[in-house]
Amino acid sequence: MLRCCFKPAFTLAEVLITLGILGVVSAMTMPVLIQKHNRRVVETRLKKFYSSINQAILMAENDFGDKRDWYQDLKNSEIDGEGNPIEGTNEAEKWFNKYIAPYMVIIKKETLSDGAFLVYFPDGSALRPATDFTRDWYFYPSNPKKCMDMYGIGYSPEGLGVCLFAFNFYPISDSDTWKYHYNKGMEPYKCSWTGDKNQLYKGSAYSCDTGNGLYCTAIIQLNNWTIPDDYPRRIRN
Repeated sequence: MLRCCFKPAFTLAEVLITLGILGVVSAMTMPVLIQKHNRRVVETRLKKFYSSINQAILMAENDFGDKRDWYQDLKNSEIDGEGNPIEGTNEAEKWFNKYIAPYMVIIKKETLSDGAFLVYFPDGSALRPATDFTRDWYFYPSNPKKCMDMYGIGYSPEGLGVCLFAFNFYPISDSDTWKYHYNKGMEPYKCSWTGDKNQLYKGSAYSCDTGNGLYCTAIIQLNNWTIPDDYPRRIRN
């Protein structure tokens, strides 16, 4: 008669220890994976937006002539006594609707509480101008409302380079301050930049590490639209 011996698999204690180890590894790994995903989303959508917005500007030039002739630095909606945007007063939006919007795929548009307009693109990204002029623009690679809930509407030193990214369209000034924007389309914010890459990180009020973050987009652009390992801010989507 054959006698078979069966060795027990895992004891309950061993199973619990294994699950505990897996939980610790997962807890350590997930933030890394999430951050890699967030970075990839930002890289892909920044590059795509840069291409599409500048294609739109080129097409507008075909229809309206040199961009320096039709560019205008305009304000957004006026605000009434109760703090609400006044309908029909947004000159920046009228300009955008004429010269830029017809050449882009926009799925939705809304007016924000500060009077600026926000346009949404099919991939979930969004764009808005600064409140007081159309030279500064803020691009949201993903979920603009979440970003605004965390850092406020529009300009935010804490949110720039994290979940919104600064661009500039100011082709009309040939002064040294605007030399990286003169006669160009929409470029990552480089106002007053000296050309020294170190200044993009430190040494300026606009620097990505020690400043307000306006230069963060330029760091990514100059690294071939890839977020470098020494990027000083943590990306959030």
